[in-house]
This record gives sequence, structure tokens and C-alpha cells, in this order.
Amino acid sequence: MTSGRRRGAIVLAAYSPDPELFGVQLRSLQAQTVREWECIVSVDGEREPVARLVAEIVGDDDRFRVIGDDARRGFYLNFEHGLAAVDADACWVALCDQDDRWNPDKLERLLGELDDVSLVSGQARLVEHPAGAVLGVTDRVDRGPILTMLSNQFTGSLCVFERAVLDTALPFPRVSARIATHDHWLAVVAGAHRGTRIVDEVVQDYVQHAANVYGDPSRLRAGGIAATIGNVLAQAERYEGSRSPRALARVTFWTYVGWRQVMADALRLRRGPDAGRDELFGSGRRWRALNGLLRRSAADGVLPARFVIEYRASWLAGMLSGGRRAAVRLAASRLASDPSLD
Repeated sequence: MTSGRRRGAIVLAAYSPDPELFGVQLRSLQAQTVREWECIVSVDGEREPVARLVAEIVGDDDRFRVIGDDARRGFYLNFEHGLAAVDADACWVALCDQDDRWNPDKLERLLGELDDVSLVSGQARLVEHPAGAVLGVTDRVDRGPILTMLSNQFTGSLCVFERAVLDTALPFPRVSARIATHDHWLAVVAGAHRGTRIVDEVVQDYVQHAANVYGDPSRLRAGGIAATIGNVLAQAERYEGSRSPRALARVTFWTYVGWRQVMADALRLRRGPDAGRDELFGSGRRWRALNGLLRRSAADGVLPARFVIEYRASWLAGMLSGGRRAAVRLAASRLASDPSLD
């Protein structure tokens, strides 16, 4: 592919960006040693203030294009909006958050890996804002497509992928914004193309602050059953409007088993019968196969005990709430914009 010598696209999702952090990020893009790209800034909400800010920061650099129609889409669908604007002749696509900082050689280091795989990620230095303290370094590990579907290790802002992934990935599966994540879906799709890879090199700063939509996922290993129960109760109250048994079951199902079923079924519809690992994650999933995977992953230390307990509870919740049938309908509704989870 000789990816580093061919033009690509950087898709940056923006929502009311902090001018200081936004400036650091955009200037780090301008400083990339790979220079043949277009940066598509997809604005969630009012476009004009972000367009003015971009112009102030990058000056007359015509590689930056700001798109948006003032609609409020949310994080997941804003990335879809930006990816849909990538030119057909782009060779590669990189995802970008509005408040990090890329190392100058990030693209140069990662693009060469696309000769072998469809999506590659590096590691990131975790930096606290505004203190600037270095909190550590991510330790992501690629364990293959099955475990990526089960427990995602890919963060979008660290990823670069071949443009062909979008032929399968767009449009994104429509599910509740509280559980759908663009980077999980893209990594799953890439795994069904030519595979994925994580290189053990720091390629950027991943800025941690109170406004992060998602922080570093290593934090998910903290807490126990009490934390799980508290989280489920809070989400049921927020998204279902009650803490009734049915509301709790629905939230629990969609957070784990439901989201993966929608991804698996959508992938099967778009890539063929074997792409979605139906016996583990899709509408034809079987408890024995899935439980065996959970048990082995826990024994190998791949998954924390809390995740395994939550995933098993999610399966049961789907049986109680009729979630499997609802997920089938969502996977088949490729262009639904306001899906019902009933």
C-alpha cells in the first residue's frame, strides 16, 4: 500500500472545543511529517464559531475543511458524519479528537503498518489537564477479532485505517448513543477485513479532563459489584426514566450483549455469514459457546471478573426483556435515525 506516500484524511469530531486545547491539537496536525492529507472537522452543533476558531489557528492552511449543518448529532453520529465526507480517492483515514496532541511522526509511524492490516493503533501518554501531570501510558493489547468484539482495546483517536473499511462501516449501526462507540465498531469491521494491530509505541498525548466523553478504558477495571449496581441504577434512571425491573434489564442488556449483537448482525449482513461470529455474539448466539469464551478469558487474565459478571447478567437481562428480537430489528434497519429499543 505504501500508505505513507499517499493522500489520506484526518476526521476530527468537534463540539464546543476549548480554544487552548484545540489550538494545541490542530498545530500538532500541521506539524506532522506526513503532509498529504485533508483534515475534515465535523462540527456537532453550531458550525460557524468552530469554523472561525479553525481559521484563527491554522491560518491559510487549506488542508482543513469544516463541515456541519448546525445539527446536534452526538459524539457517535458526528464521527459518522465526518467519515461520510471522506473523499473516495483517499488511501487512509485517521480519527482525531479535539483536545489531544499528536507526536510529529505519528502518521509516519502508523501508516506503514497498513501494508499488513486494515487498522492500526499506537499507545498514548496520559496527560492530566490543566495540571500537565503525566498519569502513565496506555497498555492496549490486540488479542484478535473475537476478543475485540467482546472487549474493545482500540481508542479512535489512536487509530489509522485503510479507507476500504468505510465501505462496510458506513452507515454506522443505529443504537442508543449511550452504548454505541465508533471506535469499537470500526475495529470490529477492520478485523473482518485484513485484521488489526496495536504497536507498542507512544504516538500522542491523550488528554484526560472532566469533559472527556470517554476516558482511558483501563479505569474500567476499578470497582466491584457495588460499582456495577450503582452504575446500572444510575443509567436506568437517566435513560429509562425509572428503576423498574424492566428498565434495569433493558439497560443491562444493551450495554453489553445488545450492542455486540447489533454489531455482529450488521457485519453478517454486510460481509457475509461468517463475519459476525454469530454463535458468540449475533442473533444466533449460544450460551455454551459464549460462556466458554468468558470463562477462558477470565482464567487467562484477559478480562476482569467484574466484566464477566456484567456480561453474563446482560445475557439474562436480554432474555427477560426480549432484547434479542429488538437487536435483530436494529441491525437490519441500516438507515434508521431514531431507533426504538422496545
